[in-house]
Amino acid sequence: MTSSRSLIDEIEDALLTQPAGKRDEALARITDLFVARADQYSEEHIGLFDDVIGRLAATIEADARAKLARRLAPVANAPVKVSRALAADADIAVAQPLLQHSERLDDEHLLGVANKHGQQHLLAIAQRRALSEAVTEVLVVRGDREVITFVARNEGARFSGATFRALVARSSGDDELAVHVGARRDLPRQHLLKLIEAASASVRQKLAAADPETAAAVREVVAEIDVGLRAATRRASTDYASARAEVEAIHGAGLLDEAQVCAFAEAGQFEQTAVAIALVTEAPIDMVERAMLDDNPDMAMILAKVAGFSWSTAHCILVRAAGRAMSPQDLDRAFSGFSRLKTTTARSIMAFHEARRRGDSTARIKAAS
Repeated sequence: MTSSRSLIDEIEDALLTQPAGKRDEALARITDLFVARADQYSEEHIGLFDDVIGRLAATIEADARAKLARRLAPVANAPVKVSRALAADADIAVAQPLLQHSERLDDEHLLGVANKHGQQHLLAIAQRRALSEAVTEVLVVRGDREVITFVARNEGARFSGATFRALVARSSGDDELAVHVGARRDLPRQHLLKLIEAASASVRQKLAAADPETAAAVREVVAEIDVGLRAATRRASTDYASARAEVEAIHGAGLLDEAQVCAFAEAGQFEQTAVAIALVTEAPIDMVERAMLDDNPDMAMILAKVAGFSWSTAHCILVRAAGRAMSPQDLDRAFSGFSRLKTTTARSIMAFHEARRRGDSTARIKAAS
């Protein structure tokens, strides 16, 4: 193993053999020395290279910095300070190799670049092998269509529920993006429902062809956009089957009360919450899911009132379980409507909707009266 002293001698030799003022040549020589034995150096030795390369890199032209970035980007134990400085460079030719490939960048530094720089820097980050939920959130919020498309296609990217919701919203009217988002195997079912419901026939057909596991469900959607959509995806979803079994067991034991429903909602468990509300209110699961996913919160409030839930639980159903983004003003309006709504009125409205779904005109008249 090269000792610290002999390594210093090698670095000094590399510097001394270059003509005065030729810092880019000196930098290239030092970089060659590091890359040739990178896997043999200790962190102490890497720190020495970090200092020397960092001082030289601070005074060279952009072309030389870009060349240095390309050399260091694939090296797993590249000098940390130099890697992070180059990744934050305003010149995308310098920053891109590190942003796309370097293992020396953590979320803190990726977020710093993503929040400060423009679309080219965001695009480079979007192509990394793995992306955390925190980073994808910024990319989806700040990124243009190209950035978001790359993020949606990135199998190593992870998304929070809120970011998935934003991805589905951004894909509205954009068939290519909708296909990439819909084809993600980690897309939660409630977001898949929203995406397919708004998608064109072309998008549904492409999703069916791309994913054999959900092909049957998507084909049913093409033929039956409304009720068949949810029924088909429920049949294809192991998450739904598991949630239904769990909640039905709790209900069978007589333990499915408001506190349990609130706990499901607070934990963001869409499937369990929907099944629980359906059991408590005796409403069709399709009606419950539609109410929870609808941008208009009225039907969800009606179901909560029929169930005899408090506003606290209704609030959890709206915001937590459904992942709905609501402003303080929207929440105030929902609370006001929920407070004024009588349980008898709520039951009549629910009966009317169910009668309309069945096509029962007599029942609709009775419900309306």
